[in-house]
Amino acid sequence: MIVVTGATGQLGRLVIAALLKTVPAAQIVAAVRSPEKAADLAAQGVQVRRADYGDAASLDAAFQGATKVLLISSNEIGERLAQHRAVIDAAKRANVQLLAYTSVLRADTSALGLAAEHLQTEQAIKDSGVPAAILRNGWYTENYTAGVPGAVAQGAIYGSAGEGRISSAARSDYAEAAAVVLASEGHAGKIYELAGDSAYTLSELAAEVSRQSGKAVEYRNIPEADYKAALIGFGLPEVVAILLSDSDTAASNGALFDEGQQLSALIGRPTTAWPVSVSEALKQAVK
Repeated sequence: MIVVTGATGQLGRLVIAALLKTVPAAQIVAAVRSPEKAADLAAQGVQVRRADYGDAASLDAAFQGATKVLLISSNEIGERLAQHRAVIDAAKRANVQLLAYTSVLRADTSALGLAAEHLQTEQAIKDSGVPAAILRNGWYTENYTAGVPGAVAQGAIYGSAGEGRISSAARSDYAEAAAVVLASEGHAGKIYELAGDSAYTLSELAAEVSRQSGKAVEYRNIPEADYKAALIGFGLPEVVAILLSDSDTAASNGALFDEGQQLSALIGRPTTAWPVSVSEALKQAVK
């Protein structure tokens, strides 16, 4: 039995979709805080179980019969460690054979502000003694392409990444990697540094958006504080704006660059080319 936490999130749904290609639906559990949001998964034969990080009994029930658990990192920055520990403790009580965790690229050396909670979680997993695989995910290309329609309208992509190169991959690539680890053997004790096969600067991203859209789009590099203010002005919550602006500044110093190609090796194919993700974003914009 494979349990996926956060199964109704963007990554969680993609992981389950990938698992369904090789694993019987009845052997997959979608562990979610609000089961009503997973009705579509239940319709596909996936087991849906309530799992609240603040309710140990619900986690125990959700993990009953589990052999493998995927802990998708919480999006509640500042609260993650306590929530993750609750899942780790439940996985230990369930005697799972593998706990996979979605961390961040080079968590042990990263300058990203969000890396600290990930590294603390990795240590908690190690201390627990539960057999584990650490999936250190790099940046999702969608983190940037989600803003492509607005960039076309404004004629600019804003950021603080300078000429830092970003080795991002599509969210679906990372989801497929998680599914591979969950559906096959030999991953316990492994740490995977996962990133896209090719890298780009935000100037190159802007040029590609211009080429595909036929509209002039430039990259405007601005100080981190100004970028954070701009993101808040665009309607993002302050905590998200802080995360993105901090990450961009770290990217200027190589924090989001990697050329190990472990992701493509794990999924057995090249990662999704970032210009393809730009194309998808533009298609969605005109729907």
